[in-house]
Amino acid sequence: MAESVVSNVAARLGDLVIQEAKFLRGVDDQVKHLQMELVWMKSFLKEADSRQAENEMVRMWVAEIREIAYDAEDVIETFALEITSQRREGISNFIKRSACICKEGWMRHKVKSDMEGIISRISYLSQRLQVYGIKQLSDGASSSSSSKRQHLTQSYPRSKQPYVVGLDNDIKELVKVLVDEGRHRVVSICGMGGLGKTTLAKKVYNHSQVRNHFKHFSWAYISQQCQTRTVWEGILSSLNPKGEKGGILPKLGDQDLAKNLYEFLKENKCLVVLDDIWKAEDWDAIKPAFPMEEETGSKILLTSRNKDVAWHADPRGFLHELQLLTDEDGWKMFQHICDSADYVIEEKMEELGKDMVKQCAGLPLAIVVLGGVLVTKHSLNDWQIVQENLKSYLRKDRSKKKRKDGGWGIHEAIALSYGNLPPYLKPCFLYLSVFPEDYEISVGKLVKLWVAEDIVPLEESEEDGEEMMEDVAEGYLNELVERYMVLVGERDANSKIKTCRMHDLIRDFCLLKAKQENFICVLDCLQMEQADVSSLSPPIGKFRRIGINDLNLINGITNPHLRSALFFDQNFLGEFQERSYVIKWLEKIEDSINSTIVKGGLFAFLIPFLGCELRHKTRGLTRHICNNFKLLRILDFADADIPLVCILLSDIGSLIHLRFLSLGNCAFVAMLPSFISKLRCLQSLDLRDCVGVYVPNVLWKLERLRHLYLPDQVCARTKLKLDTLKNLQTLVNFNTKNYYLKDICYMKYLRELMIIGPFIVENFREDLNLNPPIITSKHLRSLSISNNKSTDPRHLTYLLSSCLNIRELHLSVEIKKLPQHIPSNIAHISLDWARLDEDPLPTLEKLPNLRILELGQGAFLGEVMICSAQGFPVLNSLSIIWQANLEELRVSEGAMPNLHHLRIVNCRMLKMLPFISTLKELKIEKMPKAFKDKLVEGGEDSYKVQNVLSIIFQNCDD
Repeated sequence: MAESVVSNVAARLGDLVIQEAKFLRGVDDQVKHLQMELVWMKSFLKEADSRQAENEMVRMWVAEIREIAYDAEDVIETFALEITSQRREGISNFIKRSACICKEGWMRHKVKSDMEGIISRISYLSQRLQVYGIKQLSDGASSSSSSKRQHLTQSYPRSKQPYVVGLDNDIKELVKVLVDEGRHRVVSICGMGGLGKTTLAKKVYNHSQVRNHFKHFSWAYISQQCQTRTVWEGILSSLNPKGEKGGILPKLGDQDLAKNLYEFLKENKCLVVLDDIWKAEDWDAIKPAFPMEEETGSKILLTSRNKDVAWHADPRGFLHELQLLTDEDGWKMFQHICDSADYVIEEKMEELGKDMVKQCAGLPLAIVVLGGVLVTKHSLNDWQIVQENLKSYLRKDRSKKKRKDGGWGIHEAIALSYGNLPPYLKPCFLYLSVFPEDYEISVGKLVKLWVAEDIVPLEESEEDGEEMMEDVAEGYLNELVERYMVLVGERDANSKIKTCRMHDLIRDFCLLKAKQENFICVLDCLQMEQADVSSLSPPIGKFRRIGINDLNLINGITNPHLRSALFFDQNFLGEFQERSYVIKWLEKIEDSINSTIVKGGLFAFLIPFLGCELRHKTRGLTRHICNNFKLLRILDFADADIPLVCILLSDIGSLIHLRFLSLGNCAFVAMLPSFISKLRCLQSLDLRDCVGVYVPNVLWKLERLRHLYLPDQVCARTKLKLDTLKNLQTLVNFNTKNYYLKDICYMKYLRELMIIGPFIVENFREDLNLNPPIITSKHLRSLSISNNKSTDPRHLTYLLSSCLNIRELHLSVEIKKLPQHIPSNIAHISLDWARLDEDPLPTLEKLPNLRILELGQGAFLGEVMICSAQGFPVLNSLSIIWQANLEELRVSEGAMPNLHHLRIVNCRMLKMLPFISTLKELKIEKMPKAFKDKLVEGGEDSYKVQNVLSIIFQNCDD
């Protein structure tokens, strides 16, 4: 990972030299010298990273280089920001500017001295490498520890078959595809490490149908060090063609060897298994010996931890993604392990065992390791000890005795996947450890954090507006998903990942690796209680990022190098929340106050009366952060319950490096300080959960903003300017009462726009071409409009006419009539309170790309909705919610041919459900008993849903 850090820092220093050249005058030579040293160091780090586990000196050397890179970036960036800030502020004040000159000279001298000190540290490190006799690291030799791990994973087709459970359907499917003459030249089994890909491949390889279908068989273990000739020789030797016995193969040249294998596979019906292939480049290397474009009966079965390898090998091939075990199948596997060891599970042990198997989260390797541990424990107390320390037992290396039998640990399996990540993905992966266990991670937030941290480097294409850093970050996440290091949560209508999460055991490895690399430290109260504080403090001082699950711990940390602080505490208020009558009173009156000005003023007036202990606690927290963590780039309170008041934010202007600020559930931020204008590096500002906040007219100064989430209720003396925010990609809660609608046209890169409040185009003309443009961004993908008053559909039509590329449209506003023009690219539409008089389906069914349609409360006032034949060609999900007058939903034959999910909620007048043959999931909520009875088994409409895989009834009448 150090290679990625040093590479990014070197590039960042180069950018600073170019962008801030006039401010770095006098120290530019030192910066360039340092940048060159880091570039040279980078060439050594790739091999050094892989050798850290086997050489303590190398590990220390890599860690020191990483710290040097961080320190260099801190020094240069701080100097550039402070000089730039002072010159901008002093330009109109000659006396102040004169005073700044003296300070500039002192700062320039200091940064020059700091740079020379850092260069000296690098020179000293180079000398130590020679003194201690460490061999050159870039000699291309493979890591012995990595080789040992790979040897442990090596598979053999005829080795003893492990017990499998839950794979019957997988085996049937793969056998069927392999014996089918006319389909799929390459069949792939993909999944995360330890999931049983090789085990499944062995079962298929030795299956009777497969054995009867193919005449020749070969099993090749590829691994991370793919030796092309060795693979070819091994395959050809095992296929054993005539004339290739007696040591002829080693005498053949590479071309002749590949040609012989090619011809044999072409002319014979062979099955070749390529087990554990890691890279697309490895496939390219061995591919010339396989007749991929010829008519042949031979097929290839490959296993990989990288989905991209499978698609690269054959885009038309068959990909089978192996899934995690269910809890039931996991318990069956565990029972078999115990039975094989003649171990009797006592009744009291069974509950503990099932809980531990559940914590293995469906990973077969984890269950095997767990079983191996527990069959050596013979008392209930021993099982309880294992349960309390389960992760520790699972992550430990297997015993030497078991290693001789080919056993290997979970962390060894995951370490292979981590070691195979390209350098740019390793920090992305380690960053995920900051999120709590079982946390559903918002991809939108994650990519913003990666960009703010410079984990994603600035791409040249961004200057042309074609590909943003956020696009690159999403690409990185997709790569981690394809390598099965990250699990997908939700996807949107365009199949883009909305949320993701980590398997518990992968997160455990990630957390440990992040600590080893001094990358991230996650603190919680239990950890601090169990650990010696004196032993924790020094390491905490080295971490650049922290995740804190207990806000009270922050006061014990003084780390001047800290870059990121993410808080996940939901109990910070504790007893104060129960005792503060002011908070309770505000909660009661909040809904009854409609005026944001009155509410904001009232909150500001009442804040001084909040409990003294509460004010003292929040003041101490925020001042400690602002005074001790001057290099912070990330300050995230989004998942913390903490009330921050205006006076406590007054020091925030000192955090000049800040790029990401989220105040989360800070319900009592009554006034955003004008000092926020000093945060010139700010990229993301999230105020959406703040209530009744006064916002000064300074946001226009934050010209680097890329993502702005405004409060839904704003107090302002005048309309606020946003016209200078030309880099904005996200603008949420844009209220036309508080901001100028015309300012949106300056945002050329806008991708997401949420408008609240009345939407009115001033001086609107019937000839749409005569109206001034509202949206000029060609990148807008998501548009939302929410308003408790009606909107003229003509104005909405005009707005949509300039949104040619939007994919999502969310309307929560009375329009009475659908817009005349709806962009054809739209994939997701939701309508609430539209109060449409005419059936919307005849219009919406013509949209060729619509995949998700949600008709929310009050969307349609009529009684009948009709979908004609061939309507909604790609619609996948339909939700009809709280349509009070709807009596009939007609779906003609041939309509909605791809509808898989249907949800009906609280449509009390609806008489019956239409027949839709493609349905896979049906949800019926808050419906009358008569409607439900028609659909249950034996009901008059039960035939309509007999092929639906999942039918859910919730809160229906009894």
